[in-house]
Amino acid sequence: MSVVLEDQRLLSELCGVNDSNLLAIEELIGARVLSRGNELLLESDDLTKRALFRNLVSELEEQVRDGQVPGRGLIRSLFKSLSDGDKSLLRTAKNHIVFPSGVKVFPRSEKQSHYIDAMSRHDLVFCIGPAGTGKTYLAVAYALRGIIAKTKKKLILTRPVVEAGENLGFLPGDLTQKISPYLRPLYDAMDAFISYEMVIRLEEKRVIEIAPLAYMRGRSLRDAYVILDEAQNTTKEQMKMFLTRLGEGAQAIVTGDVTQIDLDKKKQSGLLHARGILKQIDEIAFIELTAQDVVRHPLVQKIVQAYESQNE
Repeated sequence: MSVVLEDQRLLSELCGVNDSNLLAIEELIGARVLSRGNELLLESDDLTKRALFRNLVSELEEQVRDGQVPGRGLIRSLFKSLSDGDKSLLRTAKNHIVFPSGVKVFPRSEKQSHYIDAMSRHDLVFCIGPAGTGKTYLAVAYALRGIIAKTKKKLILTRPVVEAGENLGFLPGDLTQKISPYLRPLYDAMDAFISYEMVIRLEEKRVIEIAPLAYMRGRSLRDAYVILDEAQNTTKEQMKMFLTRLGEGAQAIVTGDVTQIDLDKKKQSGLLHARGILKQIDEIAFIELTAQDVVRHPLVQKIVQAYESQNE
């Protein structure tokens, strides 16, 4: 069977580099996919596969028109939604982050869409979920968009300096060089949206500040986006200290993975404690992501699920 594309200009985007997207569709549907002229062809007589293929191509066309760049992650997400008969992602993909430059950041699951919506509606948002679910990525995208659009004056990114199960000893260099490895993931998130040169310029102008959580003590943060990453590694005292820094016009986004707590076993995670005592406050949003929301390499989702099943 074949699906004729209404706009032939979309063909190259739908196929991907070296037909990588077609190969992804082949793997998911279990039948060969080819392109010819302005058509995509499926070599299968299975009616279920044909219907799924037709709907998948149609949804991919619509997503590309909306500004999405199709890749394996988007194809897997749409395929799952169509296979499960769940149209939630198809509806909520419209809820995306748009930079002044026109760059768009889309959710890859219904819960990610709820996360974006929560950030637009609440001054304090907690996002809890396993690795690869886009917690930090979407938070940084949302805040950077606001900074570039000048809706707030400053972006502050912070995280506790806790070693992940290793003793690194005394690192060489000055204080900035010692803490840099811990803060590198926050720079990685920003690199996805703006150039390194722009990050440096914004840091020099003190519009962007990246610092360990310990540097937050005693401050009052006003008219700023404040992102606390790796919050599972805060103590109760640190979490309270952070949350009480918020001043007028500030918005805080707290992200963490409660399955990867690196604190001494005698200390309770500040993120777990906060979830227990703050969840009933209507003005605070809690978003809980799962392995189903993982948007990294497909193996990451399987790895997360394997560890979750072991802990059940």
